[in-house]
Amino acid sequence: MSAAFDVPEASIDPTQLGPMLVAWQRRSGRQDLPWQRDRSAYRVWVSEIMLQQTQVATVIGYFERFMARFPNVSELAAAPIDDVLHLWTGLGYYARARNLHRAARQICDRFGGEFPRHFAEVAELPGIGRSTAGAILALAYDERQPILDGNVKRVLARVFEIEGNAAQRAVEQQLWALADACTPAQDVATYTQAVMDLGATVCSRRNPACALCPVRAQCRARASARQHEIPAPKPRAARKARPARACWWLLPIDAEGRVLLERRPERGVWGGLWCPLQFDTATAAASYARQRFAVEANQLESLGTIDHVFTHFDLAITPLLLRGVAAADAVMEPSGVLWYNPRDGAVRVGLPAPAKQLLDDLLGQPLVNSRDSLHD
Repeated sequence: MSAAFDVPEASIDPTQLGPMLVAWQRRSGRQDLPWQRDRSAYRVWVSEIMLQQTQVATVIGYFERFMARFPNVSELAAAPIDDVLHLWTGLGYYARARNLHRAARQICDRFGGEFPRHFAEVAELPGIGRSTAGAILALAYDERQPILDGNVKRVLARVFEIEGNAAQRAVEQQLWALADACTPAQDVATYTQAVMDLGATVCSRRNPACALCPVRAQCRARASARQHEIPAPKPRAARKARPARACWWLLPIDAEGRVLLERRPERGVWGGLWCPLQFDTATAAASYARQRFAVEANQLESLGTIDHVFTHFDLAITPLLLRGVAAADAVMEPSGVLWYNPRDGAVRVGLPAPAKQLLDDLLGQPLVNSRDSLHD
């Protein structure tokens, strides 16, 4: 039973929203996305995780490659994490991929490889919360489950003119109650896709296309010309300069074109991915090169600076190339270190986007040309 809430005067009856959006979805909604074809709980689950914080246009190619490699949950569970991260490279928010892999193993261990059907069991899986669990069950099984992702919050807040920021607990509780009241008893999968599509394609955060909205006549925010104010943004904290950080990447390359990489810790930036050896200072990088490879700082070639933007800080990366490391150095490496040949398609690893781009650029150039040397 849904929680009690107050519907603003003259608003649309929540039970009317579902049929209106179902009709709109069949007429104008997106109906041929890859995860809508051959629909299954597994395909819906993977798509929902990929779509967290990522646009549909970006996800489509990743989803299709992921399905080609991991067509079912058993294949995903049995795969090395490096294979999973390799196909996630460039999609960002890599904890999603690690959670997906962990959840696949739990599904195989606890449910015999069958995606669970009960809400509580789905919501307990790594990386799946209340809204995602509801979306999977609604889209895959047409089960009546409300959802409340960012797009749905915006739609409901505007249609019912809900004051406040959706991150506030009281506001979120009111939106959950509305989400439940609006979810119809029939055509749940169609309605769920519709309300997500409406928020993604019409009721956008900026410049909503109100003229195309199927509930524009019933939208209280539009009636009061407040669609640009609702939902209210989070209160702005005192503006602070974005922190700027710097690091140095050491790229030893042997005669076979292999570059030395290390696996990042699971927690933190680029968790679980393979990355060039990283140092806080150029001096530290040069010291490692001297001890490990018996070379001096003037033999390290600076490749300029790569500027990479994270959510909370900016990172300036200075790659230092060390060419011609003896092949004998490519053995007896500790765990967590890998000599990687980017040309070897049989070796699959997950790489941060700037590392992948850097290696792609290096492959497009002969690795014998000299560059300006770095002097310590």
